[in-house]
Amino acid sequence: MKIQIDEAEDEEMARAIVAAVSQHLGKPVEMVADDGSTVASAGEKDDWDDEGTVVTEREEVIREDIEDILKGRKEDKQEKLAELDKLFVRERLDLLFDEIEYEDGTFASYSEDDELPADGVITGVAKIDGRKVCFTANDYTVKAGTLGPNGAEKIIRIQEKAMRLGVPLIRLIDSAGARLDQESREPGDTHADRYTGGKMFYNQCRMSGKIPQIGVLYGPDIAGSAYTPVFCDYLIMVEEMGSMAIASARIVEAMIGESVDMQELGGADVHSKHSGSCDIVVEDEEEAVEKTRQILNYLPQNFGENPRRVEPRQPELNPKGLDAVIPEKSQKDYDVNNVISRLIDRGSWQELKPEYGQEIVTGLGRIAGRPVGVVANQPNVNGGAIFPEAADKASGFVWTCDAYNIPLLYLCDTPGFMVGTRVEQQGVLRKGRKFIYATSNAQVPKISVLTRKAYGAGIYAMAGPSFGPDYVLGLPSTEIAVMGPEAAVHALFGDKLKEMEGDALESTKEMFKQEYDKYIDIKKQASQMEIDELVPAGDLREQLERRFDALDTKERHDIDRHHGTVMF
Repeated sequence: MKIQIDEAEDEEMARAIVAAVSQHLGKPVEMVADDGSTVASAGEKDDWDDEGTVVTEREEVIREDIEDILKGRKEDKQEKLAELDKLFVRERLDLLFDEIEYEDGTFASYSEDDELPADGVITGVAKIDGRKVCFTANDYTVKAGTLGPNGAEKIIRIQEKAMRLGVPLIRLIDSAGARLDQESREPGDTHADRYTGGKMFYNQCRMSGKIPQIGVLYGPDIAGSAYTPVFCDYLIMVEEMGSMAIASARIVEAMIGESVDMQELGGADVHSKHSGSCDIVVEDEEEAVEKTRQILNYLPQNFGENPRRVEPRQPELNPKGLDAVIPEKSQKDYDVNNVISRLIDRGSWQELKPEYGQEIVTGLGRIAGRPVGVVANQPNVNGGAIFPEAADKASGFVWTCDAYNIPLLYLCDTPGFMVGTRVEQQGVLRKGRKFIYATSNAQVPKISVLTRKAYGAGIYAMAGPSFGPDYVLGLPSTEIAVMGPEAAVHALFGDKLKEMEGDALESTKEMFKQEYDKYIDIKKQASQMEIDELVPAGDLREQLERRFDALDTKERHDIDRHHGTVMF
């Protein structure tokens, strides 16, 4: 809008008039003289300045209230964080996100006494590396991060928003569980009604496989609230800080007489080594941020998209040296990480659950810039035999990769599933079927590489020829057999061997093994098309690049049932 004047004797007055009119109309205003020259202007697009700003007392009060809420609880509570070596929740958010676009529910449970700022939970939408994500974050200064009704409502709303937007949800968890004080609840309130409490976990179940959920656990998480981290697709725990359990140490002692502290009951060591609930343990909050961003980088925004590719990098170790890594003798141990380091882009490898079910290695990395999930038998641990915990770990990993369109690479070197009373009692058959089921039903690109031993049902779980792989590649060191030579000799000739002893026994066993070896010749098996290709080990990295490229256009298909009956 233009205002024309005959003459402007007072330039400052002209600017004031223009600013006031522009502010009133909400659009740019220009004052011009008779000769067309500009006397003053205000409100140019993207150029509103302080001279046009009018802040009323009403607005000033709201801004001051927001500033107080953002500070969390009073100084004494902030000092408690320092004693626990914790960052204030706002500092965590600043570390993790490039920017926070907006928050919701700032005034939840608002009161003048500053007892429950934001009801102890911050929720909103933020950016990481240009990607939009939703988030929740507990404020430990507010009653130890406990959840009240309004905090739960905020979480439910951001969950639903994440599903509608189709973006990941990141949970920064630092909560002692539900807020049980009487002031927060009306008579008859419980955690079980239809629209609060359990609705958070219901939503997590509905979100599973739809949008990625990443949890970072910074403190003790107790009772029903402890399901929040375990329902996430990936869980990171801060060492000596994060813990989770179905009941607190105090309740455990009162109920069953067991005296433990929270770290013994449900710390990072427990959940990374024994329960398998934790994917990554980190030393401090800075590393937690680094790992969160790294994991997100392998994931798509939602199940309908593909993960992002990045610039390719060469592997950490020379791919041409791969054959020398794999021993000639099938019984000799080696570290499969020396194979992975020759196949995966330098600096891209992130192992998951490294201390749980160690007979199998699972992790995310890249091949020529493309995200892939790696499932590899570990000969260094129990010869690579598949134990119940390893099968449990691998099945969940495969299923999650399939949910988020991450191609799978299997590196098979296993004598099969472990045998014996202990593993039968631990459910090796039940947990083994989950692994085989996940492999069979995963629809992402799947390449199985037989690096050495491929015995028994082990090859089933590791995407053998009958289990839907797109390619099965064998290396010259490959041995495909129903069972290993030692077991086969005892199965076939056990009665004869019982009658022998000493040198005669050993020489006879060796003779039978040599005879058996004739039937596991990989060249003969390749000639009968038992595998798709026999590949020189030094060419494997290049073969994987080209074959995963060829699988770019692989399509998923609808299943002809509601779902399978095997759960993870």
